[in-house]
Amino acid sequence: MPGRSADRFLARRGDTVLIEITQSTAPAVKYAQCWEDADILLDALDVRAGDNCVSIASAGDNTLALLAQDPRRVVAVDLNPAQIACLELRVSAYRNLSHAELLELNGSAPSRHRLDFYQLCRRDLSTESRCFWDARPDAVAGGIGAAGRFERYFSIFRERVLPLVHPKSVVDALLQGGTPSRREDFYTRTWNTWRWRLLFRIFFSRFVMARLGRDPSTFNYVNGAVAERLFDRTRHGLTAIDPADNPYLQWICSGRHLTALPFALRAENFEPIRARLDRLTWRCCTLEQYLEGVEPGSIDRFNLSDIFEYVSPRQYSRALEQLARAGRPGGRLVYWNMLAERHRPQWLSARLRPLADLARELHGKDRAFFYSDLVIEEVLQ
Repeated sequence: MPGRSADRFLARRGDTVLIEITQSTAPAVKYAQCWEDADILLDALDVRAGDNCVSIASAGDNTLALLAQDPRRVVAVDLNPAQIACLELRVSAYRNLSHAELLELNGSAPSRHRLDFYQLCRRDLSTESRCFWDARPDAVAGGIGAAGRFERYFSIFRERVLPLVHPKSVVDALLQGGTPSRREDFYTRTWNTWRWRLLFRIFFSRFVMARLGRDPSTFNYVNGAVAERLFDRTRHGLTAIDPADNPYLQWICSGRHLTALPFALRAENFEPIRARLDRLTWRCCTLEQYLEGVEPGSIDRFNLSDIFEYVSPRQYSRALEQLARAGRPGGRLVYWNMLAERHRPQWLSARLRPLADLARELHGKDRAFFYSDLVIEEVLQ
């Protein structure tokens, strides 16, 4: 086991130090869960048996969800080694734990045994990822699905802001869901108070989100009132979509999954994912770096998360051109817009075709309700 002190962590082989990580230089987990609805992603990608897929790793959930569709292979890509460590630990958990233990390790269910479960998983991790998680026993003990900056932002909202708006009984009533008319009536009569409107607009403002929630670079290419746009999407998420069937809303409001789970964590998907883990590989690099070495026309499906939020329109267009070159005709690209609008430029119309009707239909059912748009593009000849 790596040696450890309060601020210095070493991975050794005999007397040789392989890696040294300090608290100040260690990479940070931005997202400890995938906050894109995997059911929507799978419907949008329409993965077929034998497909070759490329997926932004993020925390690993949606990359693993792709395996349930019987692809030939999935390559996960992320430039942040902390996100690769999240993916590696999840892969090891599918190999070494039961489904119930996986839920406990993730934080979806209560547990006092997460550090024990981690020890079962630890042996399959790379030296880098083992060192990363060894240095974070508190993050493991608290549930690895809560270990990211974005999740801590939601925990502040849940523990400090939401109690100023509504008592727990009202929050519990919201999460019980109900018929569309019941949800709309509950929102109008009970939930949408002046306190809710005021504190939401403060906490989900550009200023607060950039300091506590998302990477400040997310806002480099965002125009307009951030909180107002998120407020409208949140009303949609609380009324048009049943909270009793929404694992993302349940985690935001309760810190765990109550009556619904994301696709990769459901019992019926556990064994299909576990049986195909050998089809998954990962690379710690940018998407552009990975695509430079890909044969033209060799990839069928791309899960791109919301990575284009962070780049300029010019960088986005260049990346799309690379994706179109790497994609097999008939293949698909799927990505989300949250605050920065990104759609295929006209000059790529001969290479990529938007599937706008399908995207609009699926976006209306998207349980990760805070995204402003879902984009599906088909690779052409």
